[in-house]
Amino acid sequence: MIKVVVCGASGRMGQTIGRMVSDSSDLQLVGGVDVRPSTFFGQPIVASSEIEAFLAEKKPDILIDFTVANAAVENVKSAARHNIACVVGTTGFTPEQRKVLAEAVTGHCPMVISSNFSIGVNIFWEILRSAARMLKEYDIEVIEGHHRNKKDAPSGTAKTILQILDEEAGTRHKIYGREGVTERKNEIGVHVIRGGDIVGDHAVMFSKNFETITLSHRAYDRAVFASGVLIATKWIIGKKPGIYGMGDVLNLAMK
Repeated sequence: MIKVVVCGASGRMGQTIGRMVSDSSDLQLVGGVDVRPSTFFGQPIVASSEIEAFLAEKKPDILIDFTVANAAVENVKSAARHNIACVVGTTGFTPEQRKVLAEAVTGHCPMVISSNFSIGVNIFWEILRSAARMLKEYDIEVIEGHHRNKKDAPSGTAKTILQILDEEAGTRHKIYGREGVTERKNEIGVHVIRGGDIVGDHAVMFSKNFETITLSHRAYDRAVFASGVLIATKWIIGKKPGIYGMGDVLNLAMK
């Protein structure tokens, strides 16, 4: 059995992952970490300040993190000190924080990190990469929507979309929303929607005179993300220390 600890255990994704790990036949949920102590699915949730002692006691094989960037950096550093593999879905890392993550896991543990663990989204990224190469002359707009409680904007998935567009269609200036009198130039418009319980909507529009091509992905349940997390959790066992992406897990071209 693969022993799992979930950081961000009291959050929406933490609860979904905890339930699916608990229901799995080959994974064992041994506890969680969050701001305040509690319990979930029959296992303890300890305060984040107690993570070092908790990891030493539980000796998990995998630490799954869906928290916020500052907390995730500290959680991964703790896991690396105990040689525990990490699966990280937290977004919003600065370049400096990503460097700290890389330094923490080097020589100590493997880590899968992705802005989106949905299999469909990762395939969507591959399709987008191919389309962007063929549609370089088109105007491009990116639209994303999430639930009203999501803190970061644009989403990590949208930022990955923008990275792909820059790589394949050429770097363009980004305009985040439009107001007033603005003349369309060679920019990418980025539009963020926050409302209700939207799980995750992402679309890219390629427009030219007389036609528009739209590529989109819509998630209806957080289980699609958690399913990918579980696939990554099982895949990473036995891997060499270093950083991996869902492209590695799914054997896709994109890394």
